[in-house]
Amino acid sequence: MTPSSTRSSSACASFRRADPRCRLEWRPSRWLQAALAALAGLAAFALLASEAPRPLAWPAALAALVHGAVLVRRERARPSFELVLRGGDGPVLVDGAPVADFRLQWRGPLAFAAWKQGDGRRRHATWWPDTLPPARRRELRLAAPPVPAARRHASMAP
Repeated sequence: MTPSSTRSSSACASFRRADPRCRLEWRPSRWLQAALAALAGLAAFALLASEAPRPLAWPAALAALVHGAVLVRRERARPSFELVLRGGDGPVLVDGAPVADFRLQWRGPLAFAAWKQGDGRRRHATWWPDTLPPARRRELRLAAPPVPAARRHASMAP
């Protein structure tokens, strides 16, 4: 055996013994805040560069900047929380409380989670690459609840 095959075998063996729970902390993404600020600046620039009359363009550009600042501040103020996935069909916990109808979707390196809290309100969170490194992303994929099966009935007419 080569040294590389021994290492991979021991890594797989230690992974099998690992706890199936996945504990993740969600926090606001700095990349998202930077993107919101950049979009606000670009919106203001686009308004000023357009052929809109100047008495309308300047207040609209200022409004775009203010709105962007409000969005950045709102995102920065979102409280962090802890998500615990037990793997398979176990309950999903958010800050220690069980949640219902947990769904996880992936769009490239972005992870989108949605669930219903105990009070019936729908919540969501997005993990960006700066808040979820590749190793934790893999853990989340492995511990995520199974995707619901497709409908039993055919989706097309016979």
